[in-house]
Amino acid sequence: MRLRKEERLNQFRVVQGQIQKISAEIAGNSDNASSIIVVNENDLSLKRLEEYQNELQRLNNEKNERLQQVEKYTDVIHSLSTILGKDSSAIIMEVHPSLNDLCGITKNISDKILDKLDTTVESLFEEKKNRLDKLHHLGKELLNLWHLMDTPYKDRQPFSHVINLLSVSSSEVSDPGSLTLEIVQQTEAEVKRLDQLKASKMKELFQKKQEELELICKKSHVEIPSQTEMKNISNLINSGEIDHSDLLMSMDEQILKAKEEAASRKVIMEKVEKWMLARDEERWLEEYSTDENRYSVSRGAHKNLRRAERARIMVSKMPALVDLLIKMTRGWEEERNKVFLYDRVPLMEMLEEYNMLRREKEEERKRLQPWEKKKVQSQVAVDRDNMYMSRPSTSSRRIPNKSCNGGLDSPMPVNRRHPIGIHQFGSNSITSGNQAISFINDGRKMQRRKMFGEPGIPPYSRDEASSAVSTHSGPFSP
Repeated sequence: MRLRKEERLNQFRVVQGQIQKISAEIAGNSDNASSIIVVNENDLSLKRLEEYQNELQRLNNEKNERLQQVEKYTDVIHSLSTILGKDSSAIIMEVHPSLNDLCGITKNISDKILDKLDTTVESLFEEKKNRLDKLHHLGKELLNLWHLMDTPYKDRQPFSHVINLLSVSSSEVSDPGSLTLEIVQQTEAEVKRLDQLKASKMKELFQKKQEELELICKKSHVEIPSQTEMKNISNLINSGEIDHSDLLMSMDEQILKAKEEAASRKVIMEKVEKWMLARDEERWLEEYSTDENRYSVSRGAHKNLRRAERARIMVSKMPALVDLLIKMTRGWEEERNKVFLYDRVPLMEMLEEYNMLRREKEEERKRLQPWEKKKVQSQVAVDRDNMYMSRPSTSSRRIPNKSCNGGLDSPMPVNRRHPIGIHQFGSNSITSGNQAISFINDGRKMQRRKMFGEPGIPPYSRDEASSAVSTHSGPFSP
C-alpha cells in the first residue's frame, strides 16, 4: 500500500508540475515559475488524478493553440516584412526575444504577447496598404505626366512595376520587395522631377497662350488682360499654388471667348479700319492743301497730285461710311447688351464726335462762302489789271487786236481764257479752264481757313490765292 501510495503521489506531482509549468507559460511567467509542488495526500484517488490529468490536457491544448497563433503571426510578419523590405527578425525581437527561434528559450505565449503580435501584424498590413495607395497615386501621376510630356519608353521602363500595381489590390500583392520604401522614394523623386519639368513647360505654354490672347485682343482692339493679373498668375505657377491643368483650361476658355468676340466684331472692324484710313487721308489732304509749293516743279509732285485726287474721292465717301458704322455698331450693342469698345473707348462716341466736327466744318464753310466768293472775285480783278499793266511790249509798233482776239478791235470773249505763265508748272501745268477754276476754288478755301482760323489748318499768306488765280487771264462772271 505504501508503494502504491508513493507511486500515486509521484503521479500527482508530475501532473501538477506540468500544470504549473504550462500555466506559468500561458501567464508569461515561465522564468519565475515555482519548483515546489504540494500534493494533497488526503485525496489521492484516481478521480482526483483524472481531474488533474484533464486539466493538464486542457492546458496542453491551449498551449498548442497559442503556439500555433504565435507561429501564424510570425509567418505573417516574415511575409509582410519581405514585401515591405523590412527585417522580420528585428520586428519579432521587438515584440519579445523569446519568439526568435535562435534564442533557444521558451516562447512567451501569454495574452500580452499575442496582443502585441496582433497589433504588429495589423500595423504591417496598414503600412502595406498605405504604401500601395501611395504608389497607386504616384503611378497615376506618372502616367499623366508621361502622356502630357510624351516621355520616351526608356525613361518609363524603370517604373513599369509601379504601373503594374495600379490594377492590384493590397491583398493581392505578394511579390517580395514590391512595396519597399526605396521604391516609394524613387517614385516620389521621379514624380517631383517631372512636376518641375512640367511647371517649366507649362509656364512656357502659358506665356504662349498669353501672347496668343493678347494678339487676338490687339487685333480686335479689345481690352487686354492686365499685366498685373498675368504676373500674379505666373507667380502662382512658380510657387505651385495653382493647378496647371485648370490654368490652361481657363486660358483656353479665355482664348475661345476672345476669338468669338473678334469674329462678332470682324465686319465692323473692317469698316472702322477703312474709316481710320480715310481720316488719315483727310488730314493729309488738309495739310497738302495748305502747302504753297504743292504745284511747284519738283520730283514726286505728280504723285502727290494723284494722291490728293484719290483722297478727295475717299473723303467724299466718309459720311456714308460713318452712318453705316453707326447703324452696325448700334445693332451690335443691342444684340449683346454691351458697349462696343475700340481701345477702351466707345466707338459710338468716336463716330458721333466725328459727325459733330464734320457738321461744324460744313456750317462754317456755308457761312463763309458768299463773303469769300466776293473776296476772290475782287482779287481776281486786281490781279488781272496788274497783269495787263505790267505786261512788257516787244516793239514800238502797235499790235492789232486781231492778233490776240482773232479780229480787229473786237472785245475779248468773256468766257475765253488763255493760260498765262504755264511754264511755272512744268509737266503738271493746268491746260484747261476748268482746271484753272479748281485752283481758284482751292485759293478760296485756304483764304477762308487763314482768316477764320479753322482748327488743324495753319494760316498762310494772302498771296497764295493770287498765285493760283494768276494762272489764267480774262474776267470771271460773278
